[in-house]
Amino acid sequence: MSSTDRDVDHALAYPEPPASPLWHRHGAKARPLTPEQQRHNRELLDIAQRTTQPSTRRATETLAEAS
Repeated sequence: MSSTDRDVDHALAYPEPPASPLWHRHGAKARPLTPEQQRHNRELLDIAQRTTQPSTRRATETLAEAS
């Protein structure tokens, strides 16, 4: 039996394409945050976590409430 007679999964017959160049970073690394920037970010995070979001109420009744 030759290889043409066998069932071949054609999705596996070709090599994977190369990874996107956008996945790799080249060039300068990001600067670390200064202690002042870190403090500012912590304050903003603290405010965001303490702020409550307004609750949303449903305008319509559910089936359980209607009966």
